[in-house]
Amino acid sequence: MIHMVGMTCLSGCDVCCTGKLLILPFKINDEVLNPLRNSTMNTLTLTQENAIATITLNRPDKLNALNTELLSELDTVLDQLANDKDVRCVIITGAGAKAFAAGADIAELHECDESTGMAFAERGQTVFMKIEQFRVPVIAAVNGFALGGGCELALACHIRIASSNAKFGQPEVKLGIIPGYGGTQRLTRLCGTAIAIELICGGGMIDSERALRCGLVNTVVPSEELMNTVTSLATAISTMAPLAVEASLRSIYAVPLVTPHEGMGVEALEFKAVCGTADFKEGTSAFLEKRAATFTGN
Repeated sequence: MIHMVGMTCLSGCDVCCTGKLLILPFKINDEVLNPLRNSTMNTLTLTQENAIATITLNRPDKLNALNTELLSELDTVLDQLANDKDVRCVIITGAGAKAFAAGADIAELHECDESTGMAFAERGQTVFMKIEQFRVPVIAAVNGFALGGGCELALACHIRIASSNAKFGQPEVKLGIIPGYGGTQRLTRLCGTAIAIELICGGGMIDSERALRCGLVNTVVPSEELMNTVTSLATAISTMAPLAVEASLRSIYAVPLVTPHEGMGVEALEFKAVCGTADFKEGTSAFLEKRAATFTGN
């Protein structure tokens, strides 16, 4: 269940230093669900090793196109992982070497009209917003094509690592529509107006090296090194103090929603809150004692 609440996760305070109520959407753990540790569904698979969960879009014969069933299963898995405190990092990738996700399912899309188009777009936006505001970092391991909805899925992730054969694009105008899962917004924020207009209105593709230059991806690696590189980063993240990682994300999420001064207030509240955690004492003690820290999420 998504609530609209003040920044009270750790600090216990509903206001920033300006005295204004800061409203941010994020997930509250109303109940503890049994996590789907290692599962194979119709359109994706979920595996969990240590503190890292990997979601693999599993429609390789359709280039992992995002149909209604896949979005529904992805939505379910995200809810499960959000409530699994053992998970400290999530990886999203696509099955096969050809595609991360080649866009929406065109057969389903073709059935849209003016009365159903809004719901079609909002469904994908809702799922992708869960990724963008997820409580732990989500890394997109982009192998092959990331087009249309697939590019929008990658954009919703916090970090994007691409294989050297990856291709990115928003070709929706070729179908007489526009990006509907957040592409116009996230691509513009990430890469700037000029790049967004070029890719969205021109409908072309760019390779991974140009995507890197545009700031669309964090790094590019050879295809055979993609998953090892992503897993290495996920492992590093998962060894950090989990409450500090979550607090960092909440502070970062606040940036586009508040003024710089209010953002400083959010950061100060989160800093205050983590100073009261056992992990903070463990981290500083370990540093002073020249040993590795063991974080418990308390």
